Amino acid sequence: MIFFISDLHLSPRSPGATRLFRDFLAGRAREGEALYILGDLFESWIGDDDCGDAFNAEIIGALRGASEAGLSIGVQHGNRDFLLGDGFAAAAGIRLLPDPYVLSTPEWQFVLSHGDFLCLEDTEYMAFRRQVRSPEWQAAFLAKPLAERRAIAASMRAQSEQGKQEKAPYLMDLHPGETEDFLRQHGYATFIHGHTHRPATHDHIVDGIHVERWVLADWHEDRGECLAWDGEALHRETLG
Repeated sequence: MIFFISDLHLSPRSPGATRLFRDFLAGRAREGEALYILGDLFESWIGDDDCGDAFNAEIIGALRGASEAGLSIGVQHGNRDFLLGDGFAAAAGIRLLPDPYVLSTPEWQFVLSHGDFLCLEDTEYMAFRRQVRSPEWQAAFLAKPLAERRAIAASMRAQSEQGKQEKAPYLMDLHPGETEDFLRQHGYATFIHGHTHRPATHDHIVDGIHVERWVLADWHEDRGECLAWDGEALHRETLG
């Protein structure tokens, strides 16, 4: 069994989602061979030198416990935790994956992504994404004291939430044409992603070939969701 999750947005302000995640790692996830977290595990991540924070250490410990129990865990960057680095990976016992990432199993092939890089019509967000993913911006940010970084991250979160309320819904979804090109470039593999918080299964016909696109659910205080591959089919499982 292989599990896929995304958009947990864990923080001290989400004790319910945090409990669900810890229970998942200690229970159902260990029945599988691998777990892929496709971005936004954390509501924000201000640098690996913050691994010692009590909340971060709690999540890192839960991940390492599952990893040491035999679960292979791969993590992609999201738009909130793009600063996760090698220090976090080593502490948590996980692998940081590129985005996109091609996952080949004996039965099928998948392409995994957070998905935000295909939201091309949200030009404001794409400009922000280019800025914060640049090595220069990241180096300057990580050079600031932790307290200042926390304040900046809080301001960025507030601006993001305000911006989402003001934008037309289609702007925050994947660009149809670019998505079809992406599917074509990746050999019509089944596409699994998060980011949009719009869980659904989409059927694309690309060059006459049927391609599925599975959008993962975001987590809430009273429920979460994982997508599971059992070697024959994908199915959603409700957690909580």
